[in-house]
Amino acid sequence: MTGSGGSGLTPSPIADRHLRAGAKMTPFAGWEMPIQYAGIGAEHEAVRTDAGIFDVSHMGQLVIEGSDALPFLQRMLSNDVSKLEVGGAQYGLTCGTDGGVVDDLFTYRLGESRYLTVTNAGNHRKDLSHFSGVARKFDVTVTDAVAAFAMFAVQGPHARTLVDRLADEPLPPRMRVRQMTLAGAELIVCGTGYTGEDGVELLIDPQVAGQVWDALVEAGVRPAGLGARDTLRLEACFHLYGNDMDESRNPIEAGLGWCCKEDTGFIGADSVRRARELGTDELLVPFRIQGRGIARSGDQVIGGGTVTSGTMSPSLGIGIGMAYLPRDRTGEGEPFQISVRGKTRSAEVASKPLYTSGGAQS
Repeated sequence: MTGSGGSGLTPSPIADRHLRAGAKMTPFAGWEMPIQYAGIGAEHEAVRTDAGIFDVSHMGQLVIEGSDALPFLQRMLSNDVSKLEVGGAQYGLTCGTDGGVVDDLFTYRLGESRYLTVTNAGNHRKDLSHFSGVARKFDVTVTDAVAAFAMFAVQGPHARTLVDRLADEPLPPRMRVRQMTLAGAELIVCGTGYTGEDGVELLIDPQVAGQVWDALVEAGVRPAGLGARDTLRLEACFHLYGNDMDESRNPIEAGLGWCCKEDTGFIGADSVRRARELGTDELLVPFRIQGRGIARSGDQVIGGGTVTSGTMSPSLGIGIGMAYLPRDRTGEGEPFQISVRGKTRSAEVASKPLYTSGGAQS
């Protein structure tokens, strides 16, 4: 499937809805996706105060099944997959032998020996190759399911109430997954998200994705683009792969040691254990700009360090971001300066999350 006009980009299964709604489309990891509709600020606010829907069909999916599905995923993922019950969801990483973060993923256990893992769009082919290579040593099948699903995220303090009205049974709670019917379509509902608000993510047959989107919008859920998704996730201090972590960074310095259980023997566990025991030269920290201005990814910290993500926070009205700083300069309240396009901006190390809403943290 390719984009219109010979762009070579993969369109969303509901691209026609986006265009009719006046969305500004942008290339993203080989896809053409909506960056905004009426405006990032308004869409951000809708998710913080009511409910918004994001088309995240660019995300990748892998189905893992077979008698060795559990030991295979225990080898591939940094978290303890044995703790994942049928109907459960779990966040984890896949690492290289040197401990570098290959990707961060959500895994859902759909059955006794059947799992669904959601990959980042830009990493999907790499992940598929990595998983398929290791799978040869196990009695397991890894299926590329990216064409089998459209994916929506409905987020906000009123998200569950609005979605629930269209469902045939109660929605799964936080960090749980359920196969059910919504707006007349059979789909997978996941109690997860990437905004710092409560809500659900929906995995849908692309052929019926349009009817589900239409029903949710008609119910009062506001379309939101990837621009607002980025400002929301940054306020919540959720990592963006390629910015806040990549194969050159290990989970400990990225602040993701909590989802690494080295005793499970995942690929890279020994390297992660050494980083945990010995410490790292730098740590990823959230920050707030003091005064005017914002910092962007790649801006350098004076005296050492690099900004990985930065934006103007719609909820706080100030510049915020995340940066790698020398370990001895990462205490909360620690002041530092950033070189931003030839100007010096003052910042201060903050605590996570940068913004806490009234809803459940995703």
